[in-house]
Amino acid sequence: MIENLQDVTTASILIRLLLAVIIGGSIGLQRYITNHPAGFRTYILVCVGATMAMLTNQYMCDVLGYEGDIGRLGAQVITGVGFLGVGTILVTGRQKVRGLTTAAGLWACACLGLAIGIGFYEGAIIGGVIIYLSLSTLGYFEKSINRRSRIFAVYIEIENVKSFKLVCNRLEEMKCEIKETDLNPKEAFSQNGIGFNVTAKIPKLELKKNIIDNLENIEGVVFIDEI
Repeated sequence: MIENLQDVTTASILIRLLLAVIIGGSIGLQRYITNHPAGFRTYILVCVGATMAMLTNQYMCDVLGYEGDIGRLGAQVITGVGFLGVGTILVTGRQKVRGLTTAAGLWACACLGLAIGIGFYEGAIIGGVIIYLSLSTLGYFEKSINRRSRIFAVYIEIENVKSFKLVCNRLEEMKCEIKETDLNPKEAFSQNGIGFNVTAKIPKLELKKNIIDNLENIEGVVFIDEI
């Protein structure tokens, strides 16, 4: 049965496109529910588009007798979706990189579409399940690891350089080992403010929230956010 569906027939075309909608839509719905940039329709379009590319390539080879590389269109899809993914990646003023997971999800969804388009149903279904579970559950695992990590990175806005020294002194008082500081007045959102990043190793028993609360009380600190 599966062997027959790997040929280019009306039934196989319909099944492949429907499978692309189901798998791409499932992943996109998860991203939409969790309020990420690319959502339901975007993932469906990417997956269906990639499926169509491979279907067209197979049609050219099997039906029209084209003797070129059967993976040529698929390679172009991967490159094109890479550029699409770049549009979802943002580096905020606080030096937070956002959208990497969305970009990777779009790229992976395109790869699923290529697998569906060429009739590799087993790989597409298994891969789709793994991608869905990765996006829906591993985020909690990452947060758990981050809470347990002793590496602490924050973006802070201050009024003047004196406040920067006060922040560094306070971190040392709390037994935090400062690893790196990046001072840049152009990053600040507030007028005449100074924005900078601090990376430190915190004491084993110290909570990151307690450190942030402590730093917020320093004179001249106008904004603080964990990176």
